[in-house]
Amino acid sequence: MKSCPLLLIALASLSACGLRPVYGGGGQGAVAQALGNVTVEPIEGKGGWLVRNALNDRLSAMTGGSGPRYKLVVKLDDDISGFGLRSDAAITRERRTLRARYQLVDEATGAQLLDDTAGSDAGIDVTSSEYATIAAEDTALERLSQTVADQIVTRLALYSRKAANP
Repeated sequence: MKSCPLLLIALASLSACGLRPVYGGGGQGAVAQALGNVTVEPIEGKGGWLVRNALNDRLSAMTGGSGPRYKLVVKLDDDISGFGLRSDAAITRERRTLRARYQLVDEATGAQLLDDTAGSDAGIDVTSSEYATIAAEDTALERLSQTVADQIVTRLALYSRKAANP
């Protein structure tokens, strides 16, 4: 019981620190409404398919509002580079890098509202089994797609919050 007053004081002080929740207002908040109005354009390649699906999964959880409609245009750069050489010049390690340049466009005016990048990389062990190496490369691409989609949605949420509360 002694810690209860301390807990109440700590909770009360949080409101004074200037922190505001990004998704304040829940599904009816400005950020959720804005994100619910984003359409993701098709993205080229297997990585593009994975990123687009991950983005749609995250954005479809938001309720669609009646505000302005936006489209998200994403271009990916997927690269695998080898390093970690053995004495016989065989590659023992690879790095898969997935970078996305994305633009948020207002569909009504065609104005570009946001132009940013997101990216991540993953290390892959190269084994004597070609199948295992290909499977590891595919798994890395799947994880990187999720990470890049998370970064994009987070940046869109921050932009939406800033636009709603200038």
